[in-house]
Amino acid sequence: MIRISAIDVFPLRLPMKQSFRISQGTVGAVSVGAPHVYVRITGDNGVEGWGEARPSPRWSYETPESVCSAVSNYMRPVLIGQRADDLPAVHRMMNRELAGSLHPGQPIAKAAVDTALHDLIARSYGLPVAALWQSGSSLPVRLSYLISTDSPEEAARKAREAVAEGYTGVDVKIGLNPANDLDIVAAVKQEAPKLFFRVDANQAYRLTQAVQLAKGLERIGVDVLEQPLPANQLHAHAELRRKVSIPIALDESVWSPSGVLEALRSEACDIIVIKLTKMGGLRGAKLCGELARESGLGLLGGGLTESKLGLVASAHLFRYLELTDPVDLNGPMFLKDDAVEGDWPIRRGEVVLPEGPGIGCRISENKLQDYAADAT
Repeated sequence: MIRISAIDVFPLRLPMKQSFRISQGTVGAVSVGAPHVYVRITGDNGVEGWGEARPSPRWSYETPESVCSAVSNYMRPVLIGQRADDLPAVHRMMNRELAGSLHPGQPIAKAAVDTALHDLIARSYGLPVAALWQSGSSLPVRLSYLISTDSPEEAARKAREAVAEGYTGVDVKIGLNPANDLDIVAAVKQEAPKLFFRVDANQAYRLTQAVQLAKGLERIGVDVLEQPLPANQLHAHAELRRKVSIPIALDESVWSPSGVLEALRSEACDIIVIKLTKMGGLRGAKLCGELARESGLGLLGGGLTESKLGLVASAHLFRYLELTDPVDLNGPMFLKDDAVEGDWPIRRGEVVLPEGPGIGCRISENKLQDYAADAT
């Protein structure tokens, strides 16, 4: 039995090598960096586990300040002294302190705690985190190359880079300038015709616009259209599916296992996007993936430009879920550095999972200090 003896929160501002935009706005800029929050949980056996939150108010309602407050002021007081290896009980306590409504309560903050506990438990037993799920899968975790620009020429250049660097998929953000969307997609397709092609609108369109967009994407040869409509419009997504043949994936619409069921009942999508951070951590994302897969839905993997810590944790999960299409874990494309020791765990468009127990990341105390940010 392992009990939680300490929970520490580290708000960080990580340096970026290029800015990143989605249809809702900028989620990180070279001039100010990107907000990340690391959480360390220490067991009464002296073992530490680490987790990460990547809040972005352009993508969800959580902010760096709310994550730090949620963990420090609400979760820590009730979790200290509790069993670290009783994850269902931990989640019940977190959900009681920070309740949801139509949306889970502070899932990004909870994800950092959940991930740190998985890391702590696995490290305590000297096992990689996937062994907690009795998984010995060795499938490669292949990555999509993310392209976010409103210039067709720049999109074509990035597509050539994706091919040259060995990526097997591209993920193109659209909605930055809707008038250019089809030109951007066509430019990428011309330069990377054999790569798995994922287009993500991040809720940028209304139904009538999305129907025309989807028909254009079908002609170009896109494999999947992700989150074209606002997150709460499941029935509009279902109507879109009836009008077009391109597979529709839901991301911002699905945050929990109950969200998977609602999407399924509404016939709103063909594919569910699994993200550790939005689904309350490894436990919730694993359940969402299993439920979607057993219900006949497809799975795509995604991230929120997490650092190496969140990227590697996600990759462990995606390998367990046996995702075959390239996943969107794009932090290394945008971050110049983070607080994890070692190089980026990517080689020729695949994640190289580290050896050793837990998630497998070693955290640098010096870099935690170098990149420390104000939590208020």
